[in-house]
Amino acid sequence: MKKILLSGLLVVCSTSVFASDDIAVVDLGRIVENSAQVKSLKQEHAKKIADLDKIIVNARGEISNEKDPAKVLLLEDKYMKEFNTKREALEKEYSTRLSAVEKNIKDEVNKKAQKDGYDLVFAKSVVLYGGKDITSELLNSIK
Repeated sequence: MKKILLSGLLVVCSTSVFASDDIAVVDLGRIVENSAQVKSLKQEHAKKIADLDKIIVNARGEISNEKDPAKVLLLEDKYMKEFNTKREALEKEYSTRLSAVEKNIKDEVNKKAQKDGYDLVFAKSVVLYGGKDITSELLNSIK
């Protein structure tokens, strides 16, 4: 029974997909790779990661100079909390900004699809054959 339902579903889905004349594909990896927003975000993130590394270097220096074991533990705890707090904030900010970039890319793909009358737009990585590749056209509109 499940096989019959699954077969019927595949026939219905494939019929509706093949009935669509206008199918486009987008190389999302290439778009992300060429996005100025993503490049800028990665550069800023790398700088902030370097700042986190400075916390570790400063902590090691201060801890190595301390002779009292109780103070060493306090310093380790202090720097670990500082590091974790800043790292979590950094990752949250990065994730939020990356989501905004992804939304921008999706919005541009949607605009292009509506403007040019595409019924379906697939990621190029999931399509084996067919569809008009609109990646180059989108690269011009996505900064």
